[in-house]
Amino acid sequence: MPHNFKPRKPGPGGAFRLDGKLADSVRFIRSWLENPHLIGAVSPSGRALAKAMASYVDPASQGSILELGPGTGPVTQALIARGVAPARLVLVEFERRFCQLLGERFPGVTVIQGDAYGLEATLRGKIDGKIAAVVSSLPLLVRPERDRMALLHQAFDMLAPDGVFIQFTYGLISPMPLHSQPGGGAYVGKGSAPVWLNLPPARVWRYRRAARS
Repeated sequence: MPHNFKPRKPGPGGAFRLDGKLADSVRFIRSWLENPHLIGAVSPSGRALAKAMASYVDPASQGSILELGPGTGPVTQALIARGVAPARLVLVEFERRFCQLLGERFPGVTVIQGDAYGLEATLRGKIDGKIAAVVSSLPLLVRPERDRMALLHQAFDMLAPDGVFIQFTYGLISPMPLHSQPGGGAYVGKGSAPVWLNLPPARVWRYRRAARS
């Protein structure tokens, strides 16, 4: 069963600080060595990539912002810097140690330990209303196409009509196989220019419901 982590209270003045990048890299490497299929990377997303992902979220939108696979929180930090209130953020993370860390670093967010690929079951009874945006750092390309499309279908069942699914990839093409699976044509995707300041360079893809004729 997913476990909800209650974040600790902020320090003096309500401020919180992230640990150094080196410490986070060590955490990622350790988790990757234990289970590379779940972590999918040996280091957290860089600041430029996190900022690029957050830039596609409208802070004025209504509803929760769902983050999948937040890891040590670089995208979470970018979303808050973008103007998203921590109380609107729902973070789904599989790795228990990362869940504890996220709760400590980001007071006010909701952290849920669970499987993002079983999103419907993981979030059942935990979110009221539609979601404004999904921001995903999941390693999609380590999963078969049917799992990726199942994730997209579940996410759009929860998203508001104008909601967006945001995903980064190191690949050259869309990580979501939009036209190779039944029902895939229900969505359209658009990729960004490469984020060269990230190592390795990455692209950010945004998916929306296809317009109906």
